[in-house]
Formats: sequence, structure tokens, C-alpha cells
Amino acid sequence: MIREFTFGEFWYLLLATRWTIVLAVVAFAGGGAVGLVIALMRVSSARPLQLVSMGYIKVFQGTPLLMQLYLTYFGANMFGLQVEPWSAAALAYTLYASAFLGEIWRGSIQAIPRGQWEGARAVALRYPQQLRFVILPQALRIATPPTAGFLVQLLKGTSLASIIGFVELTRAAQVVNNATFRPFTVYALVAAIYFSLCWPLSRLADRLERKLGRDRLAPATRKPQLAQVAIVQGQV
Repeated sequence: MIREFTFGEFWYLLLATRWTIVLAVVAFAGGGAVGLVIALMRVSSARPLQLVSMGYIKVFQGTPLLMQLYLTYFGANMFGLQVEPWSAAALAYTLYASAFLGEIWRGSIQAIPRGQWEGARAVALRYPQQLRFVILPQALRIATPPTAGFLVQLLKGTSLASIIGFVELTRAAQVVNNATFRPFTVYALVAAIYFSLCWPLSRLADRLERKLGRDRLAPATRKPQLAQVAIVQGQV
């Protein structure tokens, strides 16, 4: 029986929004941890590590996210593993995010001038210390705007999780629409909710890009990065 669209349906959509946010946060955190490992493997001098990380990135960037969700959820069940939609979605999005974040951060690390690496070696810093104290702090400034931009894409991409039965915002909209048969009202409201989530993140990414861009172009009036390495070296 078709019912009217009331505050109860609106509240149901808002409650489902929290799962959209939780899924995006979990995927971003997990993908960030794995992505950092992938990025370090990509810039490693060990050829096998480079090949493994390149293959990983090509697989997850070269296949649709929808297929990855299907394979994670239905593939596990085919092998007798009982995987809940939440677990399958979290795993699939984590792997997906790690491939993109790893490539973003790899580019940011390789954008650091070679002189910074050579200067770090000149003060006898080992490779992990070079990364920790010299390279990664500078790469972080470069990587922040595209990372924030990718978070927006990841948040919008969580809508595909509805295909395996995970009840996030898009899946909740399908349920409400089936009950009320008010597709324009339901999906216009869902679009407004997605916009309210993504627009502040997009503005943040733009602001960070402008701010960090100005900082990189500003005259070098501060102490150079490597001028502090000698001090740091005495602490490691």
C-alpha cells in the first residue's frame, strides 16, 4: 500500500546518512593506511616491490568499483565465507581507496626535488629518517588538496554499496520510494543531502589548494627544510 511521504521517511533517510558517512570514513582511514604502504613500495628502489605495487594499483584502478563490490560480497559467499554487506562494503572500498591514495601520495613523494634527498643523505640520515623528517612532511603539503578531493569522490561513491544490500543513503532512498512512490521528492532530497556532505569538503579542498599553492610560491624567507635536519639528527 502506497503511503504519504512524511517526516518519518525523512528521518529514515537521515539515519541512513550516518552509515554513508561511517563507510566513507572507514574506507578513507583503511585506504590511507594501505595506500601509504603502496606509495612507499612504488618509490622503493627494490624492483619487486615496485612491480607488486604497480600491479595492485592497475587492478583496482582498472576495474569498476561495482565489480569489486560484487566480487568481494558474492565471491566470499561462493567460497563458504559468510560476509555481511557491511563487511564486504568496508573491505571493497578500503582496497579501492588504497589504490587511488597510494598513487596520489606516490606522485607527491616523487614531486619533492632530488636535492632534498641528497641533502638528507649528506647529513647521514638513513632512508627511513629521510622519509620521516624531510620527504614526507613536504609531500604532505602537496598531497593534501588532491587527497581531500578524493574524499569527496569516495563519499559519493558509497552509493554503489546499495547494490549488495548495504543500507546507506541511496539504499534507504530506494526503500522510501518503493513505499511512497514519490521519486522526485525522495531523490531530490537525497541529492540535497549528498550535496550538503560533499560541498564543504570540496570547498575545503579548494581552499587548501590555494593556500598551499601560495605557500610554495612565496619567497623562501623561512629556514630551509634541511637546515633543521642537523638538529633533528641529534634526536634520532
